[in-house]
Amino acid sequence: MKAKRPQDSFVIMSELILPNDTNVLGNLMGGRLMHWMDIAAAIAAQKHCNCPVVTASVDNVSFSNPIKLGNLLTIEAKLTRSFNTSMEVYLRVWGEDLTAQYKYLSNEAYLTFVALDPNGKPRKVPELIPETDDEKRMFDGALRRRQLRLVLGGKMKVEEAGELRALFVKQ
Repeated sequence: MKAKRPQDSFVIMSELILPNDTNVLGNLMGGRLMHWMDIAAAIAAQKHCNCPVVTASVDNVSFSNPIKLGNLLTIEAKLTRSFNTSMEVYLRVWGEDLTAQYKYLSNEAYLTFVALDPNGKPRKVPELIPETDDEKRMFDGALRRRQLRLVLGGKMKVEEAGELRALFVKQ
């Protein structure tokens, strides 16, 4: 299985915010945004492993700035790290008022996906080789984020979370 670079999984997805996408205040509904984020992240994960994937977790999604009716939404997604059968995908969501020529950051999030074999069982994924300083920083942080997800999800004991241990256990 050949290793891949983060750039190999890079996805850009755009949507025009229409009336059916908004709440009564004219802002994009959070659920609709999360739907589109899940699609973009799944495409990035599938580009990395070349097989079907399922969403395993969604980290904190904070809504920094609303995206208004008529604005353009752009989601950028790419892998930050692959583990044995799972992959972490980082997303940035931009809003853009095209008439005012103003682009702004709306959201950031990490989603985790698991690759599936033809029988629906987890399968091994290719290694991810970061190239830029930013990719290396995000790659290094992915292990801590993964351990935190596993601890919070009850799938790992705090004592087993080597990278996070000092945060939870008195020495």
